[in-house]
Amino acid sequence: MGNTFFQFKQFKVDQAHCAMKVCTDACIQGAFTAQYLSASDITVSAILDIGAGTGLLSLMLAQEVSVPVTAVELDPAAAMQAAANFQASPWADRLVLTQEDIRKMTAPQPFDFIITNPPFYEAALKSGHAQKDQAMHATNLSYADLLDAIGRNLREGGEFSVLLPYVQFEVFTALASTKGYHPRKVLRVKQSVKHGYFRATGIFSKTPGHTDTEELAIYDENNRYTPAFEALLRPYYLKL
Repeated sequence: MGNTFFQFKQFKVDQAHCAMKVCTDACIQGAFTAQYLSASDITVSAILDIGAGTGLLSLMLAQEVSVPVTAVELDPAAAMQAAANFQASPWADRLVLTQEDIRKMTAPQPFDFIITNPPFYEAALKSGHAQKDQAMHATNLSYADLLDAIGRNLREGGEFSVLLPYVQFEVFTALASTKGYHPRKVLRVKQSVKHGYFRATGIFSKTPGHTDTEELAIYDENNRYTPAFEALLRPYYLKL
């Protein structure tokens, strides 16, 4: 999506200064996570968004969960854009943007929940565009770094949400298990009913047990949104 902004039902995301634009899979993560938090029995009084980008995930959670959200972004241009998007939203009073390297951050008070759409690829060809490579590739933030940052900033008993390509999600899950984190709920995502999985988003905690696994196809066999996709994104997308 190359537009300089993306209009949702209750907020607008300007994205001209961000390497990574609003994309469907991030919207799925935001909606899936907000839905989980709304129905969850865990107590959430503060949320951390690691790698805020445009601020999309923070805004989606703020719409559905009435608690403060702190977003951390390393890139100065993206941080400025996210801060402006927060200020223009209906929840400006409980959205905070911090330009900081999450690898060096330890919050004064740990967060109850963390959401992150981290750099996807630890070993892959890069585009040559420094800002986009930093956003897409784990040049500054490896999966191990991310899990360490989560460990420092998540309260005991807290949970976190992550979005990754399907294959990388399996790698991340194996690494997370070495840190004591277990997937509680996983959504496997297909581009259409004709495709295999290409993304996965999951909720992790240190409570072992059964993993609730679901799947979602974005498009049906006629290249129309599936009813499940429409139901998930209806609170956000203008045309649903």
